[in-house]
Amino acid sequence: MPTLQGHNLTCVRGDRRLFRDINFSLESGGLMQVQGPNGSGKTSLLRMLCGLALPAQGEIHWNGAEIRSLGGDYYGAMTYLGHLSGVKDDLTAIENLRISSALAGAEIDEHKAHEALQHMGLGGRELLPAKVLSQGQRRRVTLARLMVCKTVLWILDEPLTALDTAAVKLIQGLMERHLEHGGMIVMTTHQEIDITASATQRLQLA
Repeated sequence: MPTLQGHNLTCVRGDRRLFRDINFSLESGGLMQVQGPNGSGKTSLLRMLCGLALPAQGEIHWNGAEIRSLGGDYYGAMTYLGHLSGVKDDLTAIENLRISSALAGAEIDEHKAHEALQHMGLGGRELLPAKVLSQGQRRRVTLARLMVCKTVLWILDEPLTALDTAAVKLIQGLMERHLEHGGMIVMTTHQEIDITASATQRLQLA
């Protein structure tokens, strides 16, 4: 059973300590919502979990081993979506999804990309350049990666940003199916979202 654990994590930015002594343990089927006001270190914590930043103190373990010692064995099990869309304006929705998936190690063909975008409510817009899409539609292009990735751990920074009510419900269902199949999710959100999980925990940053 996969496990993600944080041990005594401390984050310092410049001369300011954002948080200290953060501990958690997340297992298969579990959801952890990271909460706190702006500037409390939510994004910094998620970047640590992705290996994009190092904690000032403490360690992050995946299946009992420190993530920096695992290299591709950890990164291949994890999908990270930041709060920015990362969508390229001059590429179509399909091109954006195929390229972002390939960069994450999940090659998909045009048919599979088309199906994922349709499921995300972008039917008829798959071949449009991203620059003509609304912010909500661009966010759906980003979130379509969750339809095609095969990773067990999803780390999502404000995944509901710019989404309407229908899209929020769609993403909620996608997350619940992932958890039902033994996946794990760490997420931040300013919006209330009710997700059914075998175990739910809230990590509050001051």
